[in-house]
Formats: sequence, structure tokens, C-alpha cells
Amino acid sequence: MSPKPSSSPAAAPLRRGGPSNPLVAVLVYDGLCAFEFGCAAEVFGLARPELQAELRGRAWYRFETCAAQRRPLRGQYGLSLRADAGLERLAEAGTVIVPGWRGCDEPVPAEIAAALREAHARGARVLSICSGVFALAAAGLLDGRRATTHWRYAPALRERYPRIDVDAGAIYIDEGRVLTSAGSAAGLDLCLHLVRRDWGARIANHVARRLVIAPHREGGQAQYIERPVQRSERSALAPLLERVRRRLAEPWSVAELARLAAMSERSFLRRFKQATGASPADWLIQARIERARELLETTDAPLERIAGDAGFGSAITMRHHFRRKLGIGPRDYRERFARGSR
Repeated sequence: MSPKPSSSPAAAPLRRGGPSNPLVAVLVYDGLCAFEFGCAAEVFGLARPELQAELRGRAWYRFETCAAQRRPLRGQYGLSLRADAGLERLAEAGTVIVPGWRGCDEPVPAEIAAALREAHARGARVLSICSGVFALAAAGLLDGRRATTHWRYAPALRERYPRIDVDAGAIYIDEGRVLTSAGSAAGLDLCLHLVRRDWGARIANHVARRLVIAPHREGGQAQYIERPVQRSERSALAPLLERVRRRLAEPWSVAELARLAAMSERSFLRRFKQATGASPADWLIQARIERARELLETTDAPLERIAGDAGFGSAITMRHHFRRKLGIGPRDYRERFARGSR
């Protein structure tokens, strides 16, 4: 399946000074999905004193938990917790996160659906991770929108909520103030995407380094590849991929890549697809787009220079690929996504 852009960046203009309302309220419930909750807590709940110079006195996120019940809750793996506040707190948040749900067959209480609707109506951004999409769907927040979830929940979501445009291929989708992600680890990608929206690439990359994960995965990237990747396959290609990333301006051909990998071209193409889920050409274009995005966000370099540094050769070629993959040209991307300190 060919990856599709996750959303139009124009749908969510960036404010590089951070969110106007830094309160992140996370819905917790009996049966809480612990990993999905951990994704939100790790990105938004940690104090980050090492970022004080970058933040320039602006407030980082404030993290609170909210629940319908004011008693201790039982989560997965024997986890027990008590929420900081009730559902009424959701309406005061700038960002509301639903980290999973008890299951696609478990009804969402009317009071939770109503609280999510009110929060959104008051201007909050509402995010779901994995099966949390069913809470947003029950609240009617996804009607007429694109949304994603874990691929195994997608058929049930389509059947029960036909007004939702379900894209089971994306790892996350940004519809402006309503955002959804696929299973588990894709929640980290979505949370980092929101940090990038709020603060820019430099701070998002710092958070990613602390998490020891890739700083950015495009939302339209496929959720899974054709078969499980053997560790030996990843290890064999990892040095080559890193070499290419460091030298994107060079004209890499399949023949040259296969030679460096000590494989025939046919074997190399097969192994590359198995290990990355993409053809070498598609992978290289995506890597060049990511490099160009970083330069557009963090430098004042002319477009021609950025195109050369990223390996596109010319600004015309770079503009073609940006519009095809992101739905926006490099100049417009820079205007919307450039760092606020410029």
C-alpha cells in the first residue's frame, strides 16, 4: 500500500511559542490501557528543566488525569491509580487525550462522550491513541473526518460509525483539533507530532532523543509491513541507511546501494522492502523530505540551497515532492512551520 499524507499541514497552523493553553488532561478509566497512558505521560507529563533555555520562559505542558469516578481505578497489569480531577476538568484543558479504551465492544458512557464534546466545543484539541478512537466516535467528534486506529479495530470502527472516513493504513491523522493514532507505539508518534506543532522541530527532536526513538514518522506511513522483519535484516541494512541519510545530496542509485550492501539488485530490492516497508526510491524521497523540513523549520537558507542539501537538486523538484507528499509547497511550509524565534 502506498503511504498517504496524514493530513494537510494547512489545517493546523503552528504557534511556535507553545500551546495557548498548556493543560493536557488525560482520561483514565477502569481497565486503563497502561502503555497508551504511558505514551501520553512520558511526552507531556515529565518536567523538562533541560529545555528552559529553549523555552525562553514559556510554560511547558501541565499534565493531569481525569475520570468519571473519584475512586481508585484499576488499570492493566495490576496498575492502580486515582485521578487528579473529574470529567469537568476536561472542559478547561487545551489538549484532551484518550489513551485507549476497554475494547471496541465496550460501550462508552454517555457522561464521558458528553465531556469530550464539551471540551472540543470549548476549543480543546482531542487526541485518541489506538482503541481510544471509539470514545471520540461515540462523542460524534469524528463524523465526516478521517481517522485511524489499530488495524485490527478498523473493520469494527467502519461498521459501527459509517460517517467516519477510516484510514487503517496511517499511523496517525491530524485533522486540526481532532487527532487519532494507530496502535500503541503510534501514540508516541502522534504525541511527538503535537509537540512539533506546538514547539517546532528542535524541541520535538530533543524529546525524541530522551525517549530514544525516531524524531518523526510521517503520519501516512504504513502501520505494518508485509512480514515481520528479522533482526539480521535490519542490522544488515542499518549502516547503509545511516550512510545515505548523512549524504542525501549524492545521487544514490539502486545499483550503487546494492553494491554497497554486497547483494544483487534483485536481492537488495526484496530485502529493502522487507526491512523498511518501502522501495529504495520512496524511502529516499521521504528521507530527503524530512531533511528539507528540518532545514525549512530551523534555518533561513534559500530554497535552492535546501533543495541541494537535501538531495532534490532543484527547488522545482523539491516543490513537486512536497506537494505530492504533504499537500503544500516548501515556501508555504516554511511560513506555517518555521520556528517562532525567527
